[in-house]
Amino acid sequence: MGYVFDFHDAKAYEQWFNNPNNRFATTNGNRLIVDMLKPAKGDTALDIGCGTGERLLSFLEMGLQVTGLDPSPYALDIAFKKVQNRVDFYRGFAEDLPFDDNSFNYAFLITTLEFVDDPQKAIEEASRVAKDKIFIGMFNRYAIKGVKIRVEGILNRTVFNHAQFFSVWELKQMIRSILGKVPITWRTICQSPSTSGKFASRIKQSGLMQRYPFGSFVAIVVTLVPRFKTRPLAMKYREGHSGEAVAGYTSGMLSE
Repeated sequence: MGYVFDFHDAKAYEQWFNNPNNRFATTNGNRLIVDMLKPAKGDTALDIGCGTGERLLSFLEMGLQVTGLDPSPYALDIAFKKVQNRVDFYRGFAEDLPFDDNSFNYAFLITTLEFVDDPQKAIEEASRVAKDKIFIGMFNRYAIKGVKIRVEGILNRTVFNHAQFFSVWELKQMIRSILGKVPITWRTICQSPSTSGKFASRIKQSGLMQRYPFGSFVAIVVTLVPRFKTRPLAMKYREGHSGEAVAGYTSGMLSE
C-alpha cells in the first residue's frame, strides 16, 4: 500500500513544491516530458500518485486528456481545487490500478515510486494500463540534493522520512527484470548547484549534461513493446473414423 499522506503531509508537500528553490526542477521536469515523450494533443495520460496536482496543469497545457490517481484524499482535495473538472480523479494505489489493460497512451510515475511498498508491482501495473510509454520521474539516490533530502529527513519530520530512493542503474535493472529488453531512455536535471545566467542554464539543459547520471532529478521513459501469449486450442474428433481428416491435419498425416 505504501505511505499515504495525511492532511499535514499534503500541505507540507504542496509548500515544498511552491518553494522557489524547488520550482526549477519542476519547470525543467515538464520540459523533459515534452522532449522525451513528444505527446500529441488528445493523447490520454494517467498520473499515478498525482499528489497535490503539481503536474496536472502542465499536462493539460500539453493538450493531454488526464486522469489523476492518489491514495490520499487530502492530496486529491488540493489537486481538485487546482484543475476542477478538467481532470478525472480516482482514489487508489499504484500497485492495484482500477483500470483496464491499455486504457491510456501514457502512465506517469513522478515522485511516486519513492512512497510505494512494492515499486516492482507499481511498474507492472503502469505497464498494464499504458499502451505506449511510461514516464518515471524520481529523486536521484546518489545526487547531492538526494542526500540532502535524506539528511533533512533524519533531522526533521518531513514527508521524505517515508521515502525510498533509487539510482538510474537500480531503476533500469528493475524495469528490465519486469518488462525484458524494452527500449529505455533517461535524462537528469539539476546536475550541479544553482547558478545564474542564460549560458549556465543552457549548459545544464544540453543533451550532454543531461546524460550525467548524478543529477538531482532523473527522468526515465520506457517504450512498451507488445507481448503475446499463446495457448493450445482443443481439437475435436470422433473415434472410430480413422479415415476422416481432422481439422488442421491432412489425411496423409493421419494415416502415418
